[in-house]
Amino acid sequence: MAAQEYQVTGMTCGHCEMSVREEVGEIPGVTDVQVSHQTGRLVVTAASPLEDTAVISAVEEAGYTAVPA
Repeated sequence: MAAQEYQVTGMTCGHCEMSVREEVGEIPGVTDVQVSHQTGRLVVTAASPLEDTAVISAVEEAGYTAVPA
């Protein structure tokens, strides 16, 4: 298992968290997604390391921006 952390900007509520969780959760190999709108922290756990671009693109699809933490 590999955990990767990102900083997400633009989230303001639980619905924002749900949107990010759903989009990132669709990436093949992802086993867990932890996200907090209060801290902007996103932790993605996957069977093997993911490309940062895949996670960032999924966050952007949800309407937010992310950078590796």
